[in-house]
Amino acid sequence: MAGRARVVQLLRQLERVTCRCPAHSNTFYQGVGALSSTDRKTEYAFEMASSNIRYGAGVSREIVMDLQNLGAQNVCLMTDSNVSCLPPVKAVLESLLKNRVKFQVYDSVRVEPTDASFKQAISFAKSNTFDVFVAIGGGSVMDTCKVANLYSCHPDADFLDFVNTPIGKGIPVTKPLKPLIAVPTTAGTGSETTGVAIFDYEPLKTKTGIASRAIKPSLGIVDPTYTLSMPERVAANTGFDVLCSGFVFVSHALESYTALPYNQRVPCPTNPIYRPPYQGSNPISDVWSRHALHIVAKYMKRAVWDPEDLEARSNMHLASVFAGIGFGNAGVHLCHGMSYPIAGNVKTHSARGYNVDHPLVPHGLSVVLTSPAVFSFIAPMCPERHLEAAEILGADVRQVKRQDAGAILADTLRQFLFELQVEDGLGAVGYSRDDIPSLVKGTLPQERVTKLSPREHSEEDLSQLFEASMKLY
Repeated sequence: MAGRARVVQLLRQLERVTCRCPAHSNTFYQGVGALSSTDRKTEYAFEMASSNIRYGAGVSREIVMDLQNLGAQNVCLMTDSNVSCLPPVKAVLESLLKNRVKFQVYDSVRVEPTDASFKQAISFAKSNTFDVFVAIGGGSVMDTCKVANLYSCHPDADFLDFVNTPIGKGIPVTKPLKPLIAVPTTAGTGSETTGVAIFDYEPLKTKTGIASRAIKPSLGIVDPTYTLSMPERVAANTGFDVLCSGFVFVSHALESYTALPYNQRVPCPTNPIYRPPYQGSNPISDVWSRHALHIVAKYMKRAVWDPEDLEARSNMHLASVFAGIGFGNAGVHLCHGMSYPIAGNVKTHSARGYNVDHPLVPHGLSVVLTSPAVFSFIAPMCPERHLEAAEILGADVRQVKRQDAGAILADTLRQFLFELQVEDGLGAVGYSRDDIPSLVKGTLPQERVTKLSPREHSEEDLSQLFEASMKLY
């Protein structure tokens, strides 16, 4: 009996001193219980979903074999007019022709898609009987291809049926889609891993999207040699979809790492089909987000400054996958919610390095410009995570107090942005204080992401965050 009592005592001691690292169920996830969804108001479970990923230099040569293995009879290959002239698309087309795989090309994808450009791609997909989709390009191409696949398999659906509420109806996708192979040519969006497609909804001048695990690619083919075709400034802005996946990362990764814990999210779904892809931070997504942040800290600047640095660009490409798995399941919050009207209300700003015929604030840039203000604002809710992120990005936090976590991370982000010559705040991309009311108005419908903020916020809070982001340095 003495031996058994000693064992029980030891187990209780272990329970009291459980591991506090972010990869395990620490105090950030207090309250997890075994109650059923009908017994509680807050969420009690999370799901992990991701596309199959194949990574390696030259691995894109296998696409034709994948199509043959799928028994493809008519392939829809989607890209944009810029990428269509680059080696990635040319190599795939030559392989398809050589192996006599029937295909049709849609190269009219709009960089930063709109509801109108989505509808054009949907019309193309519906007018042909495709059995496999292939997307080669950045996040805009992959998101457009996801949506074309979705609506071609639901030909009678209204466009807003699957669009996120409150703009659309947010109807769950229940019918299986055609296989989709995604081949990212930029390191940043992580769209090859996620069931999310984002677009500008022009009637409201803001971004929204479609979020469903059903639309995620069947396979993501990540060939790091493709990133060598990116010009420097495009690498910076899409890299910010990993630094912004370290900044859409200290926005993809940091927003997912600091998001409201999954077991505090409301409402608890009445059926698993209603559990959203963006579920809140959780122990598994934390692992992916933190690891991607480490890679960003080590390789981001090298990847931007030296377009020929294959090691750096390869690692950034892989970090994009890691961050995509992290944020694709945990979600993002205020930086993204505020970024959508920033991109949607753009007036005259032309992003350097982008060959487009319309004003453009790239997604990575629109997210990163508010990051210092946002992380300073939410830091009181999880200061330890802010300090950890700042340390990963190079800050000395040994003497920093918990109450200063937001300030140290904000300063670290500003320094990172300054060194990468990122535009000096919203004012540098054409906005003024007079635009703040419209930016706030465009943020309010983004509840899919803003409700994952660990700190509640009012319209006045949003106004102050936009004002604080007008100038960074």
